Amino acid sequence: MEADSQMSKDVKQLDRVVIRIAGDSGDGMQLTGDRFTQETATFGNDLSTQPNFPAEIRAPAGTLAGVSSFQLHFADHDILTPGDRPDVLVAMNPAALKANLGDLPGGGTIIVDTHDFTERALARVGWKSNPLEDGTLDAFIVHAVDLTQLTLDALADTELSRKDAGRSKNMFSLGLLSWIYSRPVEGTLRFLRQKFANKPAIAEANITAFNAGWNYGETTEAFAVHYEIKPAPLPAGTYRNITGNTALAYGLVTASQRAELPLYLGAYPITPASDILHELSKHKRFGVRTFQAEDEIAGIGAAIGASFGGALAVTSSSGPGIALKGEAIGLAVSLEIPLIICDIQRGGPSTGLPTKTEQSDLLQAMYGRNGEAPVPIVAAQSPGDCFDAILEAVRIALTYRTPVFFLSDGYLANGSEPWKIPSIDDLPDLRVEFATEPNGTGESAGEFLPYLRDPETLARPWAVPGTPGLQHRVGGIEKADKTGNISYDPDNHDFMVRTRQAKVDGIARSIPPLEVDDPDGDARVLALGWGSTYGPIGAAARRVRRAGYSVAQAHLRHLNPFPADLGEVLARYDKVVIPEMNLGQLAQLIRARYLVDAISVTQVRGMPFRAEELADMLTGVITHD
Repeated sequence: MEADSQMSKDVKQLDRVVIRIAGDSGDGMQLTGDRFTQETATFGNDLSTQPNFPAEIRAPAGTLAGVSSFQLHFADHDILTPGDRPDVLVAMNPAALKANLGDLPGGGTIIVDTHDFTERALARVGWKSNPLEDGTLDAFIVHAVDLTQLTLDALADTELSRKDAGRSKNMFSLGLLSWIYSRPVEGTLRFLRQKFANKPAIAEANITAFNAGWNYGETTEAFAVHYEIKPAPLPAGTYRNITGNTALAYGLVTASQRAELPLYLGAYPITPASDILHELSKHKRFGVRTFQAEDEIAGIGAAIGASFGGALAVTSSSGPGIALKGEAIGLAVSLEIPLIICDIQRGGPSTGLPTKTEQSDLLQAMYGRNGEAPVPIVAAQSPGDCFDAILEAVRIALTYRTPVFFLSDGYLANGSEPWKIPSIDDLPDLRVEFATEPNGTGESAGEFLPYLRDPETLARPWAVPGTPGLQHRVGGIEKADKTGNISYDPDNHDFMVRTRQAKVDGIARSIPPLEVDDPDGDARVLALGWGSTYGPIGAAARRVRRAGYSVAQAHLRHLNPFPADLGEVLARYDKVVIPEMNLGQLAQLIRARYLVDAISVTQVRGMPFRAEELADMLTGVITHD
């Protein structure tokens, strides 16, 4: 029997809740969280998620290092973050409980699978006694349930082995959570049938476990009430739940359609950017070509060739891969061709924390090449915003004939939120004109001058190879002005370097004024951010205002060049606070450019800022004389 939606117990209304599901990395925690998220999105709540998992493909079971978790914040109103701390922790073993217990506030709820609370398992994570019995959990509301055994009992009549049956405990937990929080179930049941269509016994086992979890919640006395969080009043439109990497991939496909150019991705797999390659490989019907290269250099080299050939070219990576691409990025700068470089940042240095988040590549994107090689930089602020931000990056690349950095990070790439699907009519026209005939005049009449520039944008012509009469040289050696011939002339090199810089600087004329959120108009303190700090800074600003203080917030999408009015905005405030998940890279740029003594607030924990911490910091800055 499928899950019965008739609810006979008391229902309590909540306006929001934060749930964290944690267990071994092989226990399906990410799948469980994703399915709960999809049903929450279907129900109409606003939501924000934060997956968190080890770097190892199969981390040691039962160890703190092997814990995988998924946090979901959903509400009946607009929210900005996955939540500072979970209200509810679902722990599938002792390691999951210990790794996450410190984040749970007093009075929080713990649902814990007691099956593996053996002396050996407890010792493995450093517990000398059983926390379920020694008072460790007295400050919390604890539901100690043998979820594994209940799953085994539910599947006792199947042909699955005990080990295989036990793997369905995540679906039992999902069913229980779906009952507790009144989530729809039809989508999950349909998903399981589709996912295991070639393994009907596994599909039915998971469905049986899911239904058993739902029915356990409905019938057990352990859960006296369940909860309902009403849908959020979102603007009218069609929505879907989307992660940052998926939004980025959809944005690239959309950009290629709006530009009427084939899309080409040259990439080497790397966490957390690999999903871009995976997603784009599904869309060949839109003229997308994906090349999984043998290394990072080959990936960008192929993309540069595709751009020279007239495609919308993209390469994607994370910080370590961007380091390897450095010389080739300089080549693209010298060739002055459109190229999108997607840097999905992660914890560093070197391999660092490959599955954790960080914002430490800003200066690398700005300066991480030999020579003077300026590159525009665009950063997304939320998972859904990756779609709009990549369209802006493409606009700049095509208009100004330049490589453009697009910065995201692991938090945005893997996190998700509701995304309103845009109308085609609201999307920018990105079409470009290729050079089709010689452009020389006077003594150069009848010749093609590949570096004869547009007087407004300073962009050079884009000539597709094979166009009669438009042959021209390419390569990394300095080009002569207008002709593109090899040149070692000092004055020409000085001119070309300054011209490329002027082209990037001129992009500021096409950037809209910086939006400043200052509701009262009398704030003395400005919180300035970029990238994924948007949500935590915004949530912190809301807390500060509810406490009766005034604070302004501004967030930078364009990091090179900065918006033309940024200096004027900064001058309006007595203090400028810049929170970053690095050691103060934007703050350094702001201080150097505008001579503003910005207050740098930094964190490099591999995790996003907590809104509560930022709110306390901002309150202290506001009230400090």
